[in-house]
Amino acid sequence: MSSQVRGGTRWKRFALVMVPSVVATAAVGVGLAQGALAASFSVSGQSFKVSTDKLDGHDFVQYGSVAVGKDLEGNKAAHPVAVSGFSSATITNMCQSVVTPKVPFIGKSVSLELTAGTNPDRPVEATNLYLDVAQLDADADFENIDIGVAAGSLKKENNPNGIGIQPGTEANKSGFAQRADRAVLTKVKQTAWATTAGTFKLSDLKLKLHTGVKECF
Repeated sequence: MSSQVRGGTRWKRFALVMVPSVVATAAVGVGLAQGALAASFSVSGQSFKVSTDKLDGHDFVQYGSVAVGKDLEGNKAAHPVAVSGFSSATITNMCQSVVTPKVPFIGKSVSLELTAGTNPDRPVEATNLYLDVAQLDADADFENIDIGVAAGSLKKENNPNGIGIQPGTEANKSGFAQRADRAVLTKVKQTAWATTAGTFKLSDLKLKLHTGVKECF
């Protein structure tokens, strides 16, 4: 089965639209109440933006959780996220950017820009990839999608390569989740708090620093 969804989504619309970065608000609410942790580390006080022409991932899973850490002033912070996972993925023409405001001694914002996989024949390659996403715009195609799976049952018993809740993290195992054998996302624009992967091969990697604000989108 294949399904296609177009358009963007924001946190307040999570309960209304099913797109690659959407989970039920109630599931994330339970995660907040139980102190669920999305990343296996304390996230920084800065979100970052990622754009890509195409992400082709296998054994897609998604569930709601919370990324916790501190803001740039050192205060405790928590961010509701949709955790999207893939057992393996290729990413074409990836751009990642993060802006640090009012850098000491410079007095201006400084932007870090990273690009990789710009050659379609040499995309970025990742395994056991998990993305803690706050917002995403994309076109998406799913194969054999199951919507409404309990997060604790995400991994299919007959698929040894499948994945479930990210190891070393917490989530409500009875909460809302979804899975698919394959997910192909195109024209991706996302804001995230964390990315983790078992392996992450960045072909044609380029990293630049810019004075001022320069983002991927």
